[in-house]
Amino acid sequence: MRINADFSQRAAVHFDQTDWVPSPAPGVERKMLDRIGAEVARATTIVRFAPGSAFAAHTHDGGEEYLVLDGVFQDELGDFPTGSYVRNPPTSSHTPATEPGATILVKLHQFDPADRTEVRRSITGKSEETLFADAHEEVRLESWAAGAQVTRDLPGGIEVFVLEGGFQEGGDTFSRWDWLRLPPGARLELTVGAEGARVWVKSGHLAGMV
Repeated sequence: MRINADFSQRAAVHFDQTDWVPSPAPGVERKMLDRIGAEVARATTIVRFAPGSAFAAHTHDGGEEYLVLDGVFQDELGDFPTGSYVRNPPTSSHTPATEPGATILVKLHQFDPADRTEVRRSITGKSEETLFADAHEEVRLESWAAGAQVTRDLPGGIEVFVLEGGFQEGGDTFSRWDWLRLPPGARLELTVGAEGARVWVKSGHLAGMV
């Protein structure tokens, strides 16, 4: 399976224009943002867990990174409510589940194989917050003021996921839970909407993909 698999090109997925696709686990559905591979894949996905649903125990050979968008995500390490940011490095394993239900943004098989850094953070009300940074990538939460012009050069590419509010870019309007990816060497140029925007931003990590 290949979805938005050409990393030299701009890619965008609008949440309200994309269907949920059932996963192999009962009660678990997905909206695929990008993907290379079958069930085990390099993937960026919005995953919705119905109340009481679970995935079988599994090991993350390529690592797992997720942000809880709604509800409470759970595994052997505890409960991760809305606003939790978690990185489970390569070789880690768990049995994900949720009693109340949950929706997460998750990225799989995208870690440096030598990475062993675990991150479990609860997002605060700060307007700017770095969630993770190393020599290869930076993951941040950013708040953009209404009407602001946001521009930046992108030597390593970028992904922007809208948590609140929205913006206009490339002739498109992006709102809650919409996703934009720009390739290495591109330039981000956008205008923030009237409500401002709260966004999850990952940059630098696409340098080796083109």
